[in-house]
Amino acid sequence: MFHLRKSATSITSNISEGCGREGERELARFLSIAGGSASETEYQLLLARDLGYLNEEHHHQLDGQVNEVKRMLNSFIQTLSADPANG
Repeated sequence: MFHLRKSATSITSNISEGCGREGERELARFLSIAGGSASETEYQLLLARDLGYLNEEHHHQLDGQVNEVKRMLNSFIQTLSADPANG
């Protein structure tokens, strides 16, 4: 469960760090790293379910939330990438 907490915390830490950087390109880079942490969290949830730490219902709920975070991060990255001032 330690790795699950660590990967979940890493998502918000990377978003925060990206917001404190100069420019949208750096922000997009840290958002991408946050997306990687979200994928790691997704795996950790699957592992927790398989090991019996989470029942199917809780896994389904948390997995849906992680996937929503991943969609939001990807959407934000695409918005930053589409900005002509960012090029």
